[in-house]
Amino acid sequence: MARDATLREPAVTGNGAARQEPTAPAIGLADVAVRFRTKKRDVTALHEVSLDVAAGEFVAIVGPSGCGKSTLLKLLAGLIRATSGDVRLQGERVDGPRHDIGYVFQRAALLEWRTARRNILLQAEMRRMPGGQARARTDELIAMTGLTGFEDAYPHELSGGMQQRVALCRALLHRPPVLLMDEPFGALDALTREQMNTELNRIWRETGTTVLLVTHSISEAVYLADRVVVMSPRPGTITEIIDVGLPPERDYTETLGSREFGEAAARIRGLLGAASGGSAGE
Repeated sequence: MARDATLREPAVTGNGAARQEPTAPAIGLADVAVRFRTKKRDVTALHEVSLDVAAGEFVAIVGPSGCGKSTLLKLLAGLIRATSGDVRLQGERVDGPRHDIGYVFQRAALLEWRTARRNILLQAEMRRMPGGQARARTDELIAMTGLTGFEDAYPHELSGGMQQRVALCRALLHRPPVLLMDEPFGALDALTREQMNTELNRIWRETGTTVLLVTHSISEAVYLADRVVVMSPRPGTITEIIDVGLPPERDYTETLGSREFGEAAARIRGLLGAASGGSAGE
């Protein structure tokens, strides 16, 4: 069941009784549709998508290619506008580019002439963050992501996994309440991807950031997320939302062998297989 709201400290009513007041979800989508026109035809990318993500929750989105997964992230970032429906972050309507989010893409997109540290600090320069604060936060993130000793390395001196760690540090530098991730580990080899999944789970638990992850990997989605949103082929809509039922702290090997993981992965694979008319792989 979707967690539509978190709870504040109990408020007191006139007769002295405690009252729970719901807060706005960190992410809110209500009956969202996105349509656009190509040279040949009208295309509906998303149709009647509704989703609430509570503060601090980790939600993954899976679905066939072209179903609008990345479009959802762009809507929340304010990079495109919905044709209809309501898009909100932290209770505020999204009506333009948002500066209170972190965004991690499939490619690290680092500047080759800047070291790892200076690539992270690029975020601070763009946001005009106080220098001392930005440097202290950079040191904290470098330690958190296991990049200590590689601060002065250039991108070509870093492995793919290390480059993505730098990109993650850059996205988290300003302590965004919401982190959007679009296939961030898709280009990595299987072993590095597993390592990054483990790191991301730990970082999410330590920071408490709300995360919305787009991925094509069923195992990645189930290992990382509290809930997994399964989308239909275009026009993309939500087929089902799966509650994973795993504790926040997850050992990778134990988790993949657990009953909860197996049941959730099998359900998602079945839904995607039914949607595509065949079997669904990773």
